[in-house]
Amino acid sequence: MLGTTVALTAVGVLAYLAMALLPEREADAGSTEAAPVASTQVRATPTVTGAPTPTGTPDATATPTATVGATTAAAQPSATQAPRTTSTAAPPAGRIQPKTTYQGVATVYEAGNGDGACLFGPSDDLMIAAMNTTDYESSKACGAYVLVRAANGASVTVRITNECPLPCAPGQLDLSEQAFAGLADPKLGRIPITWSLLSPSTSDTISIRYKAGSSPHWCGIQAVGHRNPVARLEVRTTNGWRQLPRTDYNYFLSTDGRGCGGAIRITDIYGERLTVNGIALRPDVVQPTRVQFAQQSTTRR
Repeated sequence: MLGTTVALTAVGVLAYLAMALLPEREADAGSTEAAPVASTQVRATPTVTGAPTPTGTPDATATPTATVGATTAAAQPSATQAPRTTSTAAPPAGRIQPKTTYQGVATVYEAGNGDGACLFGPSDDLMIAAMNTTDYESSKACGAYVLVRAANGASVTVRITNECPLPCAPGQLDLSEQAFAGLADPKLGRIPITWSLLSPSTSDTISIRYKAGSSPHWCGIQAVGHRNPVARLEVRTTNGWRQLPRTDYNYFLSTDGRGCGGAIRITDIYGERLTVNGIALRPDVVQPTRVQFAQQSTTRR
């Protein structure tokens, strides 16, 4: 019995020593891709130095947005609207934010045929304005509808189609003669104003235009007639969606041609995304789509 006990003890000691000599196990270090977390709270206060002075605070809640697929009526008349799905895209930050009132001055200029730095082209509607360079923000303000109020209580709605260069100050709007006349006598030339972003009612749909000179090797793309300001434009490539850089003349460029002539996805400043298929690569031709951004509330809470 004693011999058996000694033998078992020896075996146990040997086993313990063997375990002690084994290398220490490490935790699995394999990486996994983190799933994106959707946020329903987005702080949207302008932060750029020299921003227009807000008299209200932007609403910080981002509502769920929608993605819509569509094709142009001219390119594919039988196309139908794709199912509407929820998007978790956060509204892109920018200087001009919804539900915020800005202070500045209004000046007046001769708008001519209504064309301007945004390159939307001539227009019969001359209720338009040029945004100061700071708030123009390299064409991010192009196409924005703005409610302008004067101290006398008069107000007008204008669309931003042009840029007002220095010495136009942050908060300043250079109004067409027609728009200024809705607030005061154009002979005054300069009056204090407040202004805020609008999301107007409209029956029009968005159009897409390829810049003159566009080809499968280089192209510029512009959205026209959008209800809300465009924050981002992407094209579909073999590697997925590709965001295009924006120029100060309001075109998004693909300098190597990737995505030119393919599907286009545009996002407004509220985070809503619209996908458009079937737009032919036809330079300098305005091609209508069947989609439009949703009307948003612009009333401060």
